[in-house]
Amino acid sequence: MLSAVEFSGGQLVGLARTAMSGTPDYQSLPGVGDEEAWVQSRHWWVSGPSGQNVTMDEGGLPLLPDSLVYQIFLSLGPADVLAAGLVCRQWQAVSRDEFLWREQFYRYYQVARDVPRHPAATSWYEEFRRLYDMVPCVEVQTLKEHTDQVLHLSFSHSGYQFASCSKDCTVKIWNNDLTISLLHSADMRPYNWSYTQFSQFNQDDSLLLASGVFLGPHNSSSGEIAVISLDSFALLSRVRNKPYDVFGCWLTETSLISGNLHRIGDITSCSVLWLNNAFQDVESENVNVVKRLFKIQNLNASTIRTVMVADCSRFDSPDLLLDASDQAGLPCRVFDLGGDTEEEATDPGLHTSGSDHVKKGLRRVFDSVLDGHGQLSDCALETKVAELLAQGHTKPPECNDADTRNKYLIFTTGCLTYSPHQIGIKQILPHQMTTAGPVLGEGRGSDAFFDALDHVIDVHGHIIGMGLSPDNRYLYVNSRAWPPGSVVADPMQPPPIAEEIDLLVFDLKTMREVKRALRAHRAYTPNDECFFIFLDVSRDFVASGAEDRHGYIWDRHYNICLAKLRHEDVVNSVAFSPQEQELLLTASDDATIKAWRSPRIVRVLQAPRPRPRPRPRPFFSWFASHRR
Repeated sequence: MLSAVEFSGGQLVGLARTAMSGTPDYQSLPGVGDEEAWVQSRHWWVSGPSGQNVTMDEGGLPLLPDSLVYQIFLSLGPADVLAAGLVCRQWQAVSRDEFLWREQFYRYYQVARDVPRHPAATSWYEEFRRLYDMVPCVEVQTLKEHTDQVLHLSFSHSGYQFASCSKDCTVKIWNNDLTISLLHSADMRPYNWSYTQFSQFNQDDSLLLASGVFLGPHNSSSGEIAVISLDSFALLSRVRNKPYDVFGCWLTETSLISGNLHRIGDITSCSVLWLNNAFQDVESENVNVVKRLFKIQNLNASTIRTVMVADCSRFDSPDLLLDASDQAGLPCRVFDLGGDTEEEATDPGLHTSGSDHVKKGLRRVFDSVLDGHGQLSDCALETKVAELLAQGHTKPPECNDADTRNKYLIFTTGCLTYSPHQIGIKQILPHQMTTAGPVLGEGRGSDAFFDALDHVIDVHGHIIGMGLSPDNRYLYVNSRAWPPGSVVADPMQPPPIAEEIDLLVFDLKTMREVKRALRAHRAYTPNDECFFIFLDVSRDFVASGAEDRHGYIWDRHYNICLAKLRHEDVVNSVAFSPQEQELLLTASDDATIKAWRSPRIVRVLQAPRPRPRPRPRPFFSWFASHRR
């Protein structure tokens, strides 16, 4: 019989592996959490060379005290701990110790020790299991119906269907069953489209918004939005959209937002955002089908792109408690534009009438240029004049933050260069959420030519993706950073961008950055070839594509990368099922869509069905045979 001194960790693992090799078929074992009952029902033990139970002495007492078994278990990996728990009742009890699994968790996932356990977690063991067993990282199906690059994926709110857009100029609608099948394919080439790029289901899943790019010259920026009925798959309406990477989005169940762009100068323009009725076959000429929402000035070749809507009424729904303990070290990126600026507060001349202020400002600029004191380039002079002209003709933000019925319009923009480096936020008030009323909008004075933004987030880099959390409170942003301290001297020559993609997180309730950047994914294209990479957020996870031929999944609470999902080319889009975060879809330039499920769901689906009470393969056995 072995003494406590002679009983080493290696021998303990050997006993565990002996136990594993002698167990029955795992498909017949109880589910996760029932290992103890299984051990007790079979009186499982390991016999030594002379036939004794090597975990018990002759009196039937444990050979090793719990404290020594615990210390040995600390030196083992998670799979070996789970295997050792099958040896006897004592080891099984020690193998579920909370402090043991806390140590395993921090060591295996390399989480900083000052990050607390997820507030919704019931135990460290279950939290370890959630991150290992419930992440959609097992490929279960590859869809090859598209014939060109797949650019975007979107789920219906029910999760029963999803849509895909592609360079093959089709919008495909799929049934999300256990085996995914194609339901309908709409070819948009008859409408002079070059390709489809984005889609979104309305709130009751009766309509699908599909956005595309028109055929035309390489530098053409025109696109169109189509509305498709999901009952008959009929095309209900088409709306112009410029530039095409505004994409478009739903504001209500029957109204959508589109964009238009008007050039004012060489690098100055005006973006107009329109609210459109999805049903435009209205018989009465007195009923509006379109209304102007906002008119926003663009400087230095920037434009408004990538519009989305966040619903303020959902901010208080249960969501992940983010760790904001390190906010003090985060840069200040969010600027509130609702009040007086510092310049306005200190310069009494700015409190004169708008036209007088503009005249004085223009006179100062031109006098400086004529005197030779101001060495301004043509672009800088145009921007300065445009800023001065807009100061007296911009409608200030309306302060109505207390109304939870409001919604935020969110979009990418800029002020220094054409590459999108800022996020604009504009409040949409309840009376603006209908096409009723004046076509050119309400409450605009004769001098208010432009609308001011409520908030601006400056990310100091090229924004290539945005996504909202399920409760619409947190905004996740893919950005490729500019070099620290970089200065934009020419709006047509933005700074070089990093290959690493930063995933930033902003709280729309407090308007603060709440997480340090997540990193793992990469992109390689330069500024003038950069394209959008769509990300998605579920209750616990955030996922993104990348140019390195992988999709990535992170945990929202612990800020750790949990999985890399392989494709043969760039991954353009990812989408979680809104009803089942253990299902993820990825779309790639390799013309495929891949479906990924969690190991837990895969075991459930593979479990034998005809038997009276089929049980999935337990987590501990799957872990032992599939260690990553």
